[in-house]
Amino acid sequence: MEELLELKGFLLDGNIHEALLLVEEMTEMSKDDKLNKISSFAKLLLLHLIKRQAEGHTTRSWDASIENAVYEIQKTNRRRKSGGNYLSIEELREAISDAYRVALSSAAAAAFGGCYTVSQLADMVDRNTIIQEAISLVSSS
Repeated sequence: MEELLELKGFLLDGNIHEALLLVEEMTEMSKDDKLNKISSFAKLLLLHLIKRQAEGHTTRSWDASIENAVYEIQKTNRRRKSGGNYLSIEELREAISDAYRVALSSAAAAAFGGCYTVSQLADMVDRNTIIQEAISLVSSS
């Protein structure tokens, strides 16, 4: 809200240069917020994809969590008024890849009753396959 008042002041004063700089800063803040939210849901998505691959089965709860995470990522990334997305497919891939380590750690605590370490669980799954599956799910309509 503070930024909007500052922007209004710049515009009323005719200070277009400062107004444009503030708009750029606000745009970056908004994109960062979207990225953080997408990252949180990517961790949940990856957690269940990792457990599913490692344990060789799924549950209705995991499937529901996967579906919800995909929906929330797609919703967060969608530009409502202008159409398109906030993050490109490459930026999404980067966000999902960045979330993998944390998701793997969470999966190690949950899969097989938590009896494997992170590195042991990492050896049981194919990171690239899981990330690609996550990208495919998120990028489908």
